[in-house]
Amino acid sequence: MRISGENISISLSGNEILRSISFDTADNKFIGIIGPNGSGKTTLLKCIYRVLKPDRGAVFFDGTDMHSFSVKETARKMGVVSQHNYYNFDFTVREIVLMGRAPHKKQMERDTAEDFSIVDEAIKTVDMESYADRRFSTLSGGEQQRVILARALAQQTKCLILDEPTNHLDVKYQFQLLNLLKKLNHTVIAALHDLNIAVSYCDYIYVLKAGLLKGHGTPRELLTPRLLREIYEVDTKIIEDAESGRIHILFTEDT
Repeated sequence: MRISGENISISLSGNEILRSISFDTADNKFIGIIGPNGSGKTTLLKCIYRVLKPDRGAVFFDGTDMHSFSVKETARKMGVVSQHNYYNFDFTVREIVLMGRAPHKKQMERDTAEDFSIVDEAIKTVDMESYADRRFSTLSGGEQQRVILARALAQQTKCLILDEPTNHLDVKYQFQLLNLLKKLNHTVIAALHDLNIAVSYCDYIYVLKAGLLKGHGTPRELLTPRLLREIYEVDTKIIEDAESGRIHILFTEDT
């Protein structure tokens, strides 16, 4: 799925949060959105997955204005892993993941053996099989994040939107989650804080600061010490690993 945005602008409580942001994604690519706190990353993602409606501009799915789709149709096209997930009822892990099947169901349609098979496979994929009957509220933040990813996988969409997906995860599960996302052959749009994760996993990156698009490109061509100084106000060195050819960002003392 190709997702694009044209001149997205939005104000909240009288403050202009995004100013004429445009972006485009290629099918099955991992797209990173980076920038300091308050740059507008989460707001942009919320515009993409319809929690917020831009004051100006539009988001398109395969060239069609997103708002021409019903909410259920949108949920069949994209899964969302947001930063905060709260439930008023004490659901089990399996019940939470089963919610991912709702966009594929008619009103009052019962869950089928196929639904439960898809749910069990999604739970297995995020390594939460032993937690399937646990109450969601008893899980750690990282465990909850993996369950929400499983719910998104159970939707069986071709696009995933993730807001800080590695928050609360220890190193093992950060790499497990990101390697999984790369293998899915989905279009992925993720807001990321960790620049070295962005360098390692993103095919293309958009940089925001104070609601403005400050640059975009592949990690290698975009993330220069000059740009990182402008965006984050820190000094860096770009190191290339001789064996893998990968680049790494080394943060240095201000000069």
